[in-house]
Amino acid sequence: MNDLTTLGLSSALNVPYYQPVGNECVLFEYAFRNRLPLLIKGPTGCGKTRFVGHMAACLTRPLITVSCHDDLTAADLVGRHLIGDGQTVWSDGPLTRAVRQGGICYLDEVVEARKDTTVVLHPLTDDRRILPIERTGEELHAPDEFMLVVSYNPGYQNLLKSLKPSTRQRFIAINFGFPPAALEEKIVIAETGIDPLLATRLVTLAGHFRQLKDHDLEEAASTRLLVYAASLISAGCDPVVACEAALVEPLTDDADTAQALLEVVKASFGH
Repeated sequence: MNDLTTLGLSSALNVPYYQPVGNECVLFEYAFRNRLPLLIKGPTGCGKTRFVGHMAACLTRPLITVSCHDDLTAADLVGRHLIGDGQTVWSDGPLTRAVRQGGICYLDEVVEARKDTTVVLHPLTDDRRILPIERTGEELHAPDEFMLVVSYNPGYQNLLKSLKPSTRQRFIAINFGFPPAALEEKIVIAETGIDPLLATRLVTLAGHFRQLKDHDLEEAASTRLLVYAASLISAGCDPVVACEAALVEPLTDDADTAQALLEVVKASFGH
C-alpha cells in the first residue's frame, strides 16, 4: 500500500494532531481498506481517542463516538421509536447512523457497556457486515466505508468488566502504551508550546509516578495529564501548583500518597 492517506496529512487543516508511536496508523488504514473491525487496548489518557479522531480525519470519514457506560442498551446504539406531536417516529442510534453514512463508529471503553449490548455488534464484525433492526424490520448492509472501532483499558479488566472471547475474536487489535520519553516530550511541546526543558522535567516526573502504578496508584500518570500540566505552566502557572492540580490530585484521594507525590514534584522543579 503506497498511497496511505495518513502520510503527509497530519498537518492538514482539521486533522487532529497525533504523533505515531509505531505502525498503528498503517494498521488502522489496512483495517479500514479491508473492512475489518478494530479493537484498541491501552491505559487511560494514552491517546486512543485522539488516534481514532486523527485517522477518521485523514480518511475523510465522519466519526461518531459513543462513550460506553453501565446503562448503555442496544436501543441506545441502534435506535428507538420516539413519540412526539401525536406521532411515533423512528430515531436512529449512533451505530445505525454510522452504518447509513458509511462512517467510523467508535465505542470508547466498550467493556463498560452491558454484555447483552455488545451482541448487537456481532453481525457487523463478520463477513456479513449487516445491522438487523428488529423494531423496523430493516437489515442494513454496511457500505465499504463503514468501520467499527472499539477501545478499552485492560487495567480495569476483571470477571465483570471484560469482553467475551466470542466478541474479542471478531476484531483485529492494537495494543497502546505510553510513548517513549523523547516522543512524549515532543507531543507535550507540540500540544502546548511549553519550553523543551520543562517538557523533559514533566515527562521524567511522569516516569517516576508510573513506577508507582499498582503500588500506591491505581492508574498511571497519563500523557493527557502531562498536557494539562504543561498547558497550565505555559499559561504562567507555577510548575509545582500546576503539577499538583493536573498530576497529583487527579491520581489519588489518599492524603499521604498525595503529599508524597507532591514532594517528588517539588524535588523535580527545585523547590
